[in-house]
Formats: sequence, C-alpha cells, structure tokens
Amino acid sequence: MSERAPCPFCAAAEGASRTPVVYETEKVLALFPLHPATRGHTLVVPRDHMPDISALDPAAVPPLIETLLFVAKTIRQALNPEGLNVITSAGAAATQTVRHLHIHLVPRWHDDGFGKIWPEPGPSFAEREIREMAETIRIRLCWRTNSIISV
Repeated sequence: MSERAPCPFCAAAEGASRTPVVYETEKVLALFPLHPATRGHTLVVPRDHMPDISALDPAAVPPLIETLLFVAKTIRQALNPEGLNVITSAGAAATQTVRHLHIHLVPRWHDDGFGKIWPEPGPSFAEREIREMAETIRIRLCWRTNSIISV
C-alpha cells in the first residue's frame, strides 16, 4: 500500500468497505480479510489509525486485547479448529502489507493448506550472541522504565 492510498481498515471503521465486519465496539473492529488464509480467518483492528504495534498507545491495549480474546474464543466455539494462530506483522520485512495495526486470528486444521509459519531450521546463534542480544534489549528496557532488571 502506498503512503497516498486510503487505508482499507480506516474505511472499514467508517463503514465504507465491502469487508464483512463480524464484531465491533466503539474502539475495535473484527472483520474478515478480502483474501482469508483459512475458513474463519478474522482480523482484529483498532478503529484509530496506527501503523503497527509499536505505535499502540497503552490505553488502547485493553479494548484491543478484550476483543481479540472474545473473538478468538468465539471462533473456537463456532468452527472447532484444531489450532489457532495469532499473528501481527510490523514493517515490510515482516510481510505487513497494510500500514494499520491488525491482528490475524487464523483458525487452523492439519490439512488447511496454510503451511508452517516458521521456517526450519531457524537461524543458529552462538550463546554469546544470544546473551549480547538479551543484554542490549534489557538495557533499553531499563532505560525506558528507569529500573534495574537483575539476571
């Protein structure tokens, strides 16, 4: 989606979309994507435009997660899938195609054709690299929260 293209999720929030909305609140929509990955694939989308999870205001988390849980449980009851993926992507490298935060609820069955979401085998990192990555993140978390995290 180009920066100038209208946001399809904002359009859905305004009622100007052909996408079926299955549930809505004042703050959140749950709707089917135009090209679902599996039967019952549903998107949970905040009505307010934000590009991805990094822009999510903490005050918007409770209504988003409450809707996510309610819809996920309802999908389980309605369709009885063998599993359920909960996926959000942030940025092109993570395959985000619509720059508006959305969370995929993808009901799964062993023969659904969706495939694995994780490649095999994953990248291998030395223990030293893992510890350095953890320390880098830990330092940033401490800086952001002004606290000390012991390891």
